Amino acid sequence: MTQPNKTKPTHVCVIGGSGFIGTRLCMRLEGAGIPFSIVDIRKSRRYAQVTRITDVCDLVALENAIEPGCVIVHLAAEHRDDVRPLSRYRQVNSEGTLNVCAAASKRHVDTIVFTSSVAVYGFARLGTGEDGEIKPFNAYGQTKYEAEELLRRWQAAEPQRRSLSIIRPTVVFGEQNRGNVYNLLRQIASGRFLMVGKGINRKSLAYVENVAAFIEFLATMGPGVRTSNYIDKPDFTMNELVSSVLRLLGRNERIRWRIPFIIALWGGYLMDIYGRVLNKKPSVTSMRVRKFCADSVYTTASSDLGFLPPVALTDALEQTVKYEFLERHANDEVFYSE
Repeated sequence: MTQPNKTKPTHVCVIGGSGFIGTRLCMRLEGAGIPFSIVDIRKSRRYAQVTRITDVCDLVALENAIEPGCVIVHLAAEHRDDVRPLSRYRQVNSEGTLNVCAAASKRHVDTIVFTSSVAVYGFARLGTGEDGEIKPFNAYGQTKYEAEELLRRWQAAEPQRRSLSIIRPTVVFGEQNRGNVYNLLRQIASGRFLMVGKGINRKSLAYVENVAAFIEFLATMGPGVRTSNYIDKPDFTMNELVSSVLRLLGRNERIRWRIPFIIALWGGYLMDIYGRVLNKKPSVTSMRVRKFCADSVYTTASSDLGFLPPVALTDALEQTVKYEFLERHANDEVFYSE
């Protein structure tokens, strides 16, 4: 097992740092007194003064934006499931990462931490670990794995000197995010939530503060390659998750309304057709019904590296529900994702 260097980075360059995970990471770096800069196609609202507006698809601009000898955290990606044209995934995720590798070499960077995704496993078997079969089912997962391979090639060019850490998080949630987990929480809070199926399928989740802490931890690792799923345990069944949220909202935990999976799926198919005919993006689709009712359970070897998440998953869920639905934060920035 590779041990951390035990020293703080002198500078961290967060590529894609204006987003949800990047902003939380920069808050941690600021708190730890670690100098950092953000390289992104849009200006960070919180850290505008250290943002360098740069597209990863522009190699020359990327080289100029990266601090010599820094630690790179590579978060930039096309990740939504409705990106068109599909070639955009490869342009940003694969070719953009190739540019990151080239810029890192030119700027004498020895450490890269890269956020990949459990999407590289596709429809994975229960309990898939880091040795799981790579079998992505969409362009996002495919191009994320292509990016991993490009980064491994970069590290292999100077294996005694270069450090590469690859993180494959499951779905990430937390305060200020407007992704799928938030949409579920909002439906529950509205009182109009319908459970699809029996609710016994299990979901692995990752809290944004813990993901940011893991990235910060990996930024101190010595030469070598590490690939880690990131999941916060324990896994919830959908019934447990919904009941927990109802309890946190001060309501009866009993789930009142359910709809059989097959009926919901056919409804999703009809919405697929509606969206194609009218060129709209419906909130309910057959793919989202399938995702909701599927098991999505992974294991992680992150603890083998000596990492301990700072926030327990039950506390993370409580903090998120409280922030989003029981407090007022109307002027705070929000981040949109899948």
